[in-house]
Amino acid sequence: MEYDIKDIKLAGEGKRRIEWAERDMPVLRKVRARFEKEKPFAGKTLAACLHVTAETANLMRTLQAGGANVILCASNPLSTQDDVAASLVADFKIPIFAIKGEDRDTFFKHIEAVLAQKPQITMDDGADLVSTIHKSHIDLLSQIVGGTEETTTGVIRLRSMAKAGALKMPIVAVNDARTKNLFDNRYGTGQSTLDGIIRATDMLIAGKTVVVAGYGWCGKGLATRARGMGASVIVTEVDPIKALEAGMEGFRIMPMAQAASEGDLFCTVTGDINVLRKEHFLVMKDGAIVCNSGHFDVEININDLKSVAKGEPRTVREFVQEYMVNGKRIYLLAEGRLVNLAAAEGHPASVMDMSFATQALACEWMLSAGGGSSSGGKLAPGVYEVPTETEELIAKTKLASMGMAIDVLTPEQKNYLASWEEGT
Repeated sequence: MEYDIKDIKLAGEGKRRIEWAERDMPVLRKVRARFEKEKPFAGKTLAACLHVTAETANLMRTLQAGGANVILCASNPLSTQDDVAASLVADFKIPIFAIKGEDRDTFFKHIEAVLAQKPQITMDDGADLVSTIHKSHIDLLSQIVGGTEETTTGVIRLRSMAKAGALKMPIVAVNDARTKNLFDNRYGTGQSTLDGIIRATDMLIAGKTVVVAGYGWCGKGLATRARGMGASVIVTEVDPIKALEAGMEGFRIMPMAQAASEGDLFCTVTGDINVLRKEHFLVMKDGAIVCNSGHFDVEININDLKSVAKGEPRTVREFVQEYMVNGKRIYLLAEGRLVNLAAAEGHPASVMDMSFATQALACEWMLSAGGGSSSGGKLAPGVYEVPTETEELIAKTKLASMGMAIDVLTPEQKNYLASWEEGT
């Protein structure tokens, strides 16, 4: 079995970490138990480009239990947990191509290694596999059933491809599932981002002015949790409705040009490029901290920061670089990459439980729906939503695991809701 990881000797600690995460993933365990019996992926090769974490490891185990030949590479150079990668290779015989801190060339070499296995199903965290297939491996499209995408950034890219007629395979937008974005994006990103910031800096959030760029589900989670820890929160937005919502929630709303001189801590969660730029760095306070929790390292314009800084940046703590700008210190966390995964452990297992169960069931649905039209199936190229019945199954299973139950409509109530004749 070919693989490329940091050190196979780390497997023992990695397995303990995987088992600890599994304890908090009851929905995925239930899916895995069924997959072991039914083997829905028998004979299929599944290539995944995801954050290599303990939670992801349990997703890979679930797909493997379903009969899939699974191979995994990292979707971010700084998010890999090397001990988890080692355990997946040593204990579960899953080929892994991921090393924390890998350079750009290695990152893309690992993507190529995964695609060399000629997968029928892809699983993306940022659309790198799908993009690479469309750029340089068009021949694979004839056998690909389809893929899934788990990030806001990736879905944006794929919808753009679909709109332009460039997307040649079906993709399930797992990110847009309510069991994903309402929970993973809001509660997972909100908590894990602050966790990464605190681990990297040891800063006290209370009393600080925190600027959150973007008020999607990730921004909502981060802003709410920062306020809960005692911060004064400013939200910057380009969408007037999202900005109005944030204002109604009690957050201060202003353009980044104004917020730049007020913030102590800045975090971007927009999915867009150059949210923090030269003009913003020039007016920031001494000691301002800037970081990103969007998928790609493009939201903070690091070249702009370097251009206005004097000399080379100084590493003052792990994941913290100090730039001197007009005699003031600006601290960049995790090289502008996902701070929650680079400087911490990413989302808690209990919230990834739903997201990864959604991933697994979305792949199963794609196969049952017939797969891609190019391989003789029924699904045409495009971006698909997760079926409602899948989402409801996951939510009900999660509720049951938490000891919670809901009401059921009576026949009378169902008739009332289905009728247009009832009313005042």
